[in-house]
Amino acid sequence: MDMYLGFVVLEGLLATAIVSTNLLVCATLCLHRELRHVTNYLILCLAVADLGVGALAIPFSMVLSMGYTLCFYTCLFLTCFPLVTTQFSILLLLLIAINAHLKIRLPNSYARYVKKRRMIVLVAFCWLLSLLIGLSPMMGWNRLAHYVEANNHTMAVSSPSERIAFVILARDLPYAGFLSKVYPGQNVSDSRIHLGHLGRCSFTSVFSPEYLVYFVFFTCTLLPLAAMLGIYLDLFRVVRGHFQSQTLWAAKRGEIQTARTLFLLVGVFCVCWLPLHIVYCVQLLCPGCKTYESVDHLAILLSHTNSLANPLIYALRKKDFGRALRSVLLQHVLPWPRLRFCCCPNPKVHPQT
Repeated sequence: MDMYLGFVVLEGLLATAIVSTNLLVCATLCLHRELRHVTNYLILCLAVADLGVGALAIPFSMVLSMGYTLCFYTCLFLTCFPLVTTQFSILLLLLIAINAHLKIRLPNSYARYVKKRRMIVLVAFCWLLSLLIGLSPMMGWNRLAHYVEANNHTMAVSSPSERIAFVILARDLPYAGFLSKVYPGQNVSDSRIHLGHLGRCSFTSVFSPEYLVYFVFFTCTLLPLAAMLGIYLDLFRVVRGHFQSQTLWAAKRGEIQTARTLFLLVGVFCVCWLPLHIVYCVQLLCPGCKTYESVDHLAILLSHTNSLANPLIYALRKKDFGRALRSVLLQHVLPWPRLRFCCCPNPKVHPQT
Protein backbone atom coordinates (compact mmCIF):
# COMPACT_ATOMS: atom_id res chain seq x y z
CA MET A 1 0.00 0.00 0.00
CA ASP A 2 2.90 2.35 0.78
CA MET A 3 4.30 1.74 -2.70
CA TYR A 4 1.00 2.74 -4.32
CA LEU A 5 0.74 5.84 -2.12
CA GLY A 6 4.29 6.89 -2.93
CA PHE A 7 3.67 6.36 -6.63
CA VAL A 8 0.50 8.48 -6.53
CA VAL A 9 2.24 11.29 -4.60
CA LEU A 10 5.19 11.36 -7.01
CA GLU A 11 2.86 11.32 -10.00
CA GLY A 12 0.86 14.22 -8.52
CA LEU A 13 4.00 16.30 -7.96
CA LEU A 14 5.26 15.45 -11.44
CA ALA A 15 1.93 16.40 -13.03
CA THR A 16 1.97 19.77 -11.25
CA ALA A 17 5.52 20.49 -12.44
CA ILE A 18 4.74 19.40 -16.01
CA VAL A 19 1.63 21.58 -16.28
CA SER A 20 3.40 24.59 -14.74
CA THR A 21 6.52 24.47 -16.92
CA ASN A 22 4.71 23.79 -20.17
CA LEU A 23 2.16 26.54 -19.49
CA LEU A 24 5.13 28.85 -18.95
CA VAL A 25 6.58 27.77 -22.32
CA CYS A 26 3.26 28.46 -24.06
CA ALA A 27 2.96 31.87 -22.38
CA THR A 28 6.55 32.77 -23.34
CA LEU A 29 6.00 31.99 -27.02
CA CYS A 30 2.73 33.93 -27.02
CA LEU A 31 4.16 37.04 -25.34
CA HIS A 32 7.50 37.28 -27.18
CA ARG A 33 7.08 37.87 -30.89
CA GLU A 34 10.78 37.59 -31.62
CA LEU A 35 10.58 33.88 -30.78
CA ARG A 36 7.82 33.16 -33.28
CA HIS A 37 9.44 31.06 -35.98
CA VAL A 38 8.75 27.59 -37.33
CA THR A 39 11.00 25.64 -34.95
CA ASN A 40 9.54 27.33 -31.88
CA TYR A 41 6.00 26.80 -33.20
CA LEU A 42 6.77 23.09 -33.27
CA ILE A 43 8.18 23.33 -29.75
CA LEU A 44 4.89 24.99 -28.77
CA CYS A 45 2.98 22.00 -30.18
CA LEU A 46 5.27 19.69 -28.22
CA ALA A 47 4.51 21.69 -25.06
CA VAL A 48 0.77 21.29 -25.71
CA ALA A 49 1.23 17.52 -25.98
CA ASP A 50 3.19 17.55 -22.71
CA LEU A 51 0.36 19.56 -21.14
CA GLY A 52 -1.97 16.72 -22.10
CA VAL A 53 0.36 14.30 -20.34
CA GLY A 54 0.41 16.37 -17.15
CA ALA A 55 -3.27 17.28 -17.09
CA LEU A 56 -4.84 14.00 -18.27
CA ALA A 57 -2.43 11.13 -18.91
CA ILE A 58 -0.83 11.21 -15.45
CA PRO A 59 -4.19 11.38 -13.60
CA PHE A 60 -5.34 8.45 -15.74
CA SER A 61 -2.15 6.60 -14.79
CA MET A 62 -2.85 7.29 -11.12
CA VAL A 63 -6.32 5.76 -11.49
CA LEU A 64 -4.83 2.71 -13.23
CA SER A 65 -2.27 2.24 -10.45
CA MET A 66 -5.09 1.86 -7.94
CA GLY A 67 -6.21 -1.35 -9.64
CA TYR A 68 -9.89 -0.42 -9.76
CA THR A 69 -12.40 -2.68 -11.49
CA LEU A 70 -13.86 -0.59 -14.30
CA CYS A 71 -16.08 -1.14 -17.28
CA PHE A 72 -13.86 -2.60 -20.02
CA TYR A 73 -14.22 0.27 -22.49
CA THR A 74 -13.80 2.90 -19.76
CA CYS A 75 -10.56 1.21 -18.78
CA LEU A 76 -9.58 0.98 -22.44
CA PHE A 77 -10.05 4.73 -22.99
CA LEU A 78 -7.98 5.59 -19.89
CA THR A 79 -5.12 3.47 -21.18
CA CYS A 80 -5.37 4.64 -24.81
CA PHE A 81 -5.02 8.38 -24.13
CA PRO A 82 -1.34 8.28 -23.02
CA LEU A 83 -0.51 6.41 -26.23
CA VAL A 84 -2.01 9.25 -28.29
CA THR A 85 0.11 11.95 -26.61
CA THR A 86 3.25 9.79 -26.76
CA GLN A 87 2.81 9.02 -30.44
CA PHE A 88 2.19 12.67 -31.22
CA SER A 89 5.43 13.59 -29.43
CA ILE A 90 7.35 11.03 -31.52
CA LEU A 91 5.90 12.25 -34.80
CA LEU A 92 6.48 15.87 -33.80
CA LEU A 93 10.12 15.18 -32.93
CA LEU A 94 10.49 13.62 -36.37
CA LEU A 95 8.93 16.71 -37.96
CA ILE A 96 11.29 18.96 -35.97
CA ALA A 97 14.26 16.89 -37.14
CA ILE A 98 13.17 17.19 -40.78
CA ASN A 99 12.72 20.96 -40.37
CA ALA A 100 16.21 21.35 -38.90
CA HIS A 101 17.66 19.21 -41.68
CA LEU A 102 16.03 21.32 -44.39
CA LYS A 103 17.12 24.54 -42.72
CA ILE A 104 20.79 23.56 -42.86
CA ARG A 105 20.90 21.49 -46.05
CA LEU A 106 18.77 23.87 -48.15
CA PRO A 107 19.41 27.35 -46.76
CA ASN A 108 18.50 29.15 -49.97
CA SER A 109 15.24 27.35 -50.70
CA TYR A 110 14.16 26.66 -47.09
CA ALA A 111 11.70 29.59 -46.97
CA ARG A 112 10.16 28.45 -50.25
CA TYR A 113 9.44 24.92 -49.05
CA VAL A 114 8.65 25.51 -45.38
CA LYS A 115 5.52 27.60 -45.01
CA LYS A 116 3.47 28.24 -41.89
CA ARG A 117 0.32 26.84 -43.50
CA ARG A 118 2.12 23.67 -44.57
CA MET A 119 3.41 23.17 -41.06
CA ILE A 120 -0.10 23.53 -39.64
CA VAL A 121 -1.31 20.85 -42.06
CA LEU A 122 1.57 18.54 -41.10
CA VAL A 123 0.95 19.03 -37.38
CA ALA A 124 -2.75 18.28 -37.89
CA PHE A 125 -1.79 15.14 -39.82
CA CYS A 126 0.46 14.10 -36.91
CA TRP A 127 -2.48 14.50 -34.52
CA LEU A 128 -4.74 12.45 -36.79
CA LEU A 129 -2.17 9.68 -37.19
CA SER A 130 -1.56 9.65 -33.43
CA LEU A 131 -5.28 9.29 -32.77
CA LEU A 132 -5.53 6.39 -35.21
CA ILE A 133 -2.54 4.62 -33.65
CA GLY A 134 -3.40 5.31 -30.02
CA LEU A 135 -7.13 4.59 -30.27
CA SER A 136 -6.85 1.47 -32.43
CA PRO A 137 -7.52 -0.73 -29.35
CA MET A 138 -10.91 0.98 -29.11
CA MET A 139 -11.61 -0.41 -32.59
CA GLY A 140 -10.96 -4.02 -31.68
CA TRP A 141 -7.24 -4.65 -31.05
CA ASN A 142 -7.79 -5.43 -27.37
CA ARG A 143 -8.18 -8.36 -24.98
CA LEU A 144 -11.95 -8.35 -24.52
CA ALA A 145 -12.43 -11.57 -26.50
CA HIS A 146 -9.55 -13.19 -24.60
CA TYR A 147 -11.09 -12.41 -21.21
CA VAL A 148 -14.58 -13.48 -22.17
CA GLU A 149 -13.43 -16.77 -23.69
CA ALA A 150 -11.02 -17.50 -20.82
CA ASN A 151 -13.53 -16.82 -18.06
CA ASN A 152 -16.65 -17.96 -19.96
CA HIS A 153 -18.48 -14.74 -19.12
CA THR A 154 -22.12 -14.13 -19.90
CA MET A 155 -22.61 -10.40 -20.23
CA ALA A 156 -25.80 -8.43 -19.63
CA VAL A 157 -26.72 -4.80 -20.08
CA SER A 158 -27.56 -2.99 -16.87
CA SER A 159 -29.45 -0.10 -18.45
CA PRO A 160 -31.35 0.58 -21.71
CA SER A 161 -28.93 3.35 -22.72
CA GLU A 162 -25.95 1.03 -22.26
CA ARG A 163 -27.73 -1.64 -24.31
CA ILE A 164 -28.42 0.81 -27.16
CA ALA A 165 -24.78 2.00 -27.12
CA PHE A 166 -23.56 -1.57 -27.21
CA VAL A 167 -25.82 -2.43 -30.15
CA ILE A 168 -24.48 0.58 -32.09
CA LEU A 169 -20.89 -0.42 -31.31
CA ALA A 170 -21.53 -4.02 -32.23
CA ARG A 171 -23.09 -3.04 -35.54
CA ASP A 172 -20.76 -0.27 -36.70
CA LEU A 173 -17.25 -0.76 -35.30
CA PRO A 174 -14.56 -3.16 -36.53
CA TYR A 175 -14.60 -5.35 -33.42
CA ALA A 176 -18.15 -6.46 -34.20
CA GLY A 177 -16.65 -9.37 -36.11
CA PHE A 178 -15.71 -11.30 -33.00
CA LEU A 179 -19.07 -10.88 -31.27
CA SER A 180 -20.21 -14.20 -32.68
CA LYS A 181 -17.30 -15.84 -30.85
CA VAL A 182 -17.88 -13.97 -27.62
CA TYR A 183 -21.63 -14.41 -27.53
CA PRO A 184 -22.48 -17.65 -29.33
CA GLY A 185 -26.17 -18.01 -30.05
CA GLN A 186 -27.10 -14.69 -28.40
CA ASN A 187 -28.61 -11.57 -29.85
CA VAL A 188 -26.57 -8.44 -29.03
CA SER A 189 -29.79 -6.61 -28.26
CA ASP A 190 -30.69 -9.20 -25.59
CA SER A 191 -31.05 -7.60 -22.19
CA ARG A 192 -28.87 -10.32 -20.64
CA ILE A 193 -25.76 -9.08 -22.49
CA HIS A 194 -23.68 -6.47 -20.68
CA LEU A 195 -20.31 -4.79 -20.83
CA GLY A 196 -18.79 -6.70 -17.94
CA HIS A 197 -16.15 -5.81 -15.42
CA LEU A 198 -13.31 -8.08 -16.47
CA GLY A 199 -10.92 -7.56 -13.59
CA ARG A 200 -8.26 -5.07 -12.57
CA CYS A 201 -7.79 -2.18 -14.99
CA SER A 202 -4.24 -1.79 -16.28
CA PHE A 203 -2.30 -1.48 -19.54
CA THR A 204 -1.54 -5.18 -19.78
CA SER A 205 -5.09 -6.22 -18.86
CA VAL A 206 -6.78 -4.51 -21.82
CA PHE A 207 -4.02 -4.22 -24.45
CA SER A 208 -2.83 -7.10 -26.55
CA PRO A 209 0.90 -7.70 -25.80
CA GLU A 210 1.54 -7.94 -29.53
CA TYR A 211 -0.01 -4.48 -29.99
CA LEU A 212 2.24 -2.92 -27.35
CA VAL A 213 5.45 -4.56 -28.57
CA TYR A 214 5.23 -5.20 -32.31
CA PHE A 215 3.03 -2.28 -33.32
CA VAL A 216 3.56 0.52 -30.76
CA PHE A 217 7.23 -0.15 -29.93
CA PHE A 218 8.82 -1.75 -32.99
CA THR A 219 6.79 -0.01 -35.70
CA CYS A 220 5.55 3.31 -34.29
CA THR A 221 8.46 4.12 -31.94
CA LEU A 222 11.68 2.52 -33.16
CA LEU A 223 11.18 3.33 -36.85
CA PRO A 224 10.64 7.10 -36.30
CA LEU A 225 13.52 7.18 -33.81
CA ALA A 226 15.78 5.42 -36.32
CA ALA A 227 14.74 7.95 -38.97
CA MET A 228 15.54 10.82 -36.59
CA LEU A 229 18.93 9.33 -35.78
CA GLY A 230 19.74 9.05 -39.49
CA ILE A 231 18.64 12.64 -40.12
CA TYR A 232 20.78 14.08 -37.33
CA LEU A 233 23.81 11.96 -38.23
CA ASP A 234 23.59 13.16 -41.83
CA LEU A 235 23.11 16.73 -40.65
CA PHE A 236 26.20 16.70 -38.43
CA ARG A 237 28.21 14.98 -41.16
CA VAL A 238 27.31 17.79 -43.57
CA VAL A 239 28.17 20.40 -40.97
CA ARG A 240 31.54 18.85 -40.21
CA GLY A 241 32.54 18.42 -43.84
CA HIS A 242 31.18 21.64 -45.30
CA PHE A 243 30.69 24.52 -42.92
CA GLN A 244 33.88 24.25 -40.87
CA SER A 245 36.02 25.15 -43.89
CA GLN A 246 33.93 28.10 -45.03
CA THR A 247 32.80 31.44 -43.79
CA LEU A 248 29.26 30.10 -43.56
CA TRP A 249 30.21 28.33 -40.34
CA ALA A 250 29.78 31.48 -38.26
CA ALA A 251 26.46 32.29 -39.92
CA LYS A 252 25.14 28.77 -39.33
CA ARG A 253 26.37 28.39 -35.77
CA GLY A 254 22.93 29.21 -34.36
CA GLU A 255 21.25 26.55 -36.49
CA ILE A 256 23.87 23.99 -35.46
CA GLN A 257 23.27 24.80 -31.80
CA THR A 258 19.54 24.37 -32.33
CA ALA A 259 20.10 21.03 -34.07
CA ARG A 260 22.19 19.82 -31.15
CA THR A 261 19.46 20.86 -28.74
CA LEU A 262 16.84 19.01 -30.76
CA PHE A 263 19.07 15.94 -30.94
CA LEU A 264 19.36 16.10 -27.14
CA LEU A 265 15.54 16.13 -26.93
CA VAL A 266 15.46 12.91 -28.96
CA GLY A 267 18.11 11.32 -26.74
CA VAL A 268 16.20 12.21 -23.57
CA PHE A 269 13.04 10.79 -25.12
CA CYS A 270 14.81 7.47 -25.73
CA VAL A 271 16.20 7.35 -22.18
CA CYS A 272 12.77 8.08 -20.68
CA TRP A 273 10.61 5.79 -22.81
CA LEU A 274 12.77 2.77 -23.71
CA PRO A 275 12.69 1.21 -20.18
CA LEU A 276 8.89 1.00 -20.24
CA HIS A 277 8.89 -0.58 -23.69
CA ILE A 278 11.59 -3.02 -22.59
CA VAL A 279 9.34 -4.08 -19.70
CA TYR A 280 6.55 -4.82 -22.17
CA CYS A 281 8.96 -6.76 -24.39
CA VAL A 282 10.06 -8.91 -21.45
CA GLN A 283 6.44 -9.60 -20.50
CA LEU A 284 5.65 -10.76 -24.05
CA LEU A 285 8.83 -12.56 -25.09
CA CYS A 286 9.62 -14.10 -21.71
CA PRO A 287 6.31 -15.09 -20.05
CA GLY A 288 8.06 -17.14 -17.39
CA CYS A 289 10.34 -14.30 -16.28
CA LYS A 290 9.56 -12.79 -12.91
CA THR A 291 8.39 -9.18 -13.07
CA TYR A 292 8.24 -6.64 -10.27
CA GLU A 293 5.48 -4.09 -9.95
CA SER A 294 7.90 -1.53 -8.52
CA VAL A 295 9.94 -1.72 -11.74
CA ASP A 296 6.77 -1.05 -13.76
CA HIS A 297 5.99 2.01 -11.63
CA LEU A 298 9.53 3.36 -11.95
CA ALA A 299 9.42 2.90 -15.72
CA ILE A 300 6.08 4.76 -15.88
CA LEU A 301 7.45 7.61 -13.75
CA LEU A 302 10.51 7.86 -15.98
CA SER A 303 8.36 8.01 -19.11
CA HIS A 304 6.28 10.84 -17.66
CA THR A 305 9.45 12.71 -16.66
CA ASN A 306 10.13 13.25 -20.36
CA SER A 307 7.28 15.79 -20.49
CA LEU A 308 9.05 17.82 -17.80
CA ALA A 309 12.49 17.49 -19.38
CA ASN A 310 11.51 18.85 -22.81
CA PRO A 311 10.87 22.51 -21.80
CA LEU A 312 13.80 22.52 -19.35
CA ILE A 313 16.25 21.32 -22.02
CA TYR A 314 15.06 23.88 -24.54
CA ALA A 315 15.20 26.70 -21.98
CA LEU A 316 18.69 25.81 -20.79
CA ARG A 317 20.17 25.21 -24.24
CA LYS A 318 18.61 28.21 -26.04
CA LYS A 319 19.80 31.40 -24.40
CA ASP A 320 17.24 33.70 -26.04
CA PHE A 321 14.43 31.36 -25.09
CA GLY A 322 15.76 31.04 -21.53
CA ARG A 323 15.91 34.83 -21.10
CA ALA A 324 12.36 35.22 -22.39
CA LEU A 325 11.21 32.44 -20.06
CA ARG A 326 12.77 34.15 -17.04
CA SER A 327 11.25 37.49 -17.96
CA VAL A 328 7.77 35.98 -18.22
CA LEU A 329 8.29 34.19 -14.92
CA LEU A 330 9.37 37.36 -13.11
CA GLN A 331 6.90 39.77 -14.69
CA HIS A 332 3.74 37.68 -14.86
CA VAL A 333 4.08 34.66 -12.56
CA LEU A 334 5.92 36.39 -9.67
CA PRO A 335 4.41 39.87 -9.67
CA TRP A 336 4.88 40.54 -5.97
CA PRO A 337 7.62 43.08 -5.14
CA ARG A 338 9.22 40.98 -2.43
CA LEU A 339 9.59 37.94 -4.69
CA ARG A 340 10.93 40.14 -7.50
CA PHE A 341 13.48 41.63 -5.12
CA CYS A 342 14.69 38.17 -4.17
CA CYS A 343 14.79 36.79 -7.73
CA CYS A 344 16.19 39.72 -9.71
CA PRO A 345 20.00 39.91 -9.75
CA ASN A 346 20.12 43.74 -9.75
CA PRO A 347 16.86 45.09 -8.30
CA LYS A 348 16.24 48.79 -8.46
CA VAL A 349 15.79 50.27 -5.02
CA HIS A 350 13.72 53.42 -5.06
CA PRO A 351 14.70 56.06 -2.48
CA GLN A 352 12.20 56.88 0.19
CA THR A 353 10.41 60.16 -0.15
